[in-house]
Amino acid sequence: MGRRLVPITVDNLQDLPARCRGCVFWELDPVRGRAAVEAGEAERQKEDWVSGLLLEWGSCGRILYVDEAPAGYITYAPAQHVPGSLSFPTSPVAPDAVQLVTAALLPRYRGQGLGRVLVQTAAKDLSRRGFRAIEAFGRSGSPWPGTERSRGTGSGGEGSAGGAATGEAGSGEAGFGAADLGGGGFGGGFGAGGCMVPADYLRAVGFRTVRTHPRSPRLRLDLRTAATWREDVEGALERLLGVGAAAPGLRPV
Repeated sequence: MGRRLVPITVDNLQDLPARCRGCVFWELDPVRGRAAVEAGEAERQKEDWVSGLLLEWGSCGRILYVDEAPAGYITYAPAQHVPGSLSFPTSPVAPDAVQLVTAALLPRYRGQGLGRVLVQTAAKDLSRRGFRAIEAFGRSGSPWPGTERSRGTGSGGEGSAGGAATGEAGSGEAGFGAADLGGGGFGGGFGAGGCMVPADYLRAVGFRTVRTHPRSPRLRLDLRTAATWREDVEGALERLLGVGAAAPGLRPV
């Protein structure tokens, strides 16, 4: 199978699941976010956010394609461009860190180590750009009130009843990403529950907790001191993309 990772731009935003294209939980403050969703302007606001970041800072993430089909994605940005994060009791993100905003895999691609590769790719990109760390608000415990995800309606595995991720045991993928790739609350386009990476997953790929909370701990991955992490990144990307040799079957990393 062919696999490639592509920077997120306005031109390929349509390859994100529809619910994610219309989710502005992180990109806008709560008042503007609710207004955008209720006015049907959420997708345009998302495009404006991506476009503004491209001009001012660079690409805000990566999309993973498997055999040219979108399989998953990860987004990240400086915290000042993520006003939704200020709603969390464990905010703010440290000034020397970039925020991992969200990440998700379609259910049929879980259990193959691809979620870990998405996180590793973000780490490699940000390390090369001179950043010291990545921080994220993890999902822990019960959902936030009013943010329980609804049953997905898309075809091809975009949704799942109850929003439970279905990774393979032992792969480190269980519970990865935005579960059913949906939002929560206001029409599936504004809410924390479906937009947060599970805290246990973040810990499994090297993050450590820097501020505890029963629902939204803040976690950190230090990039400049993680030499073994960088080596792991290179190895994982070589396995993913088949660099330097005949590509073996992809294995969990």
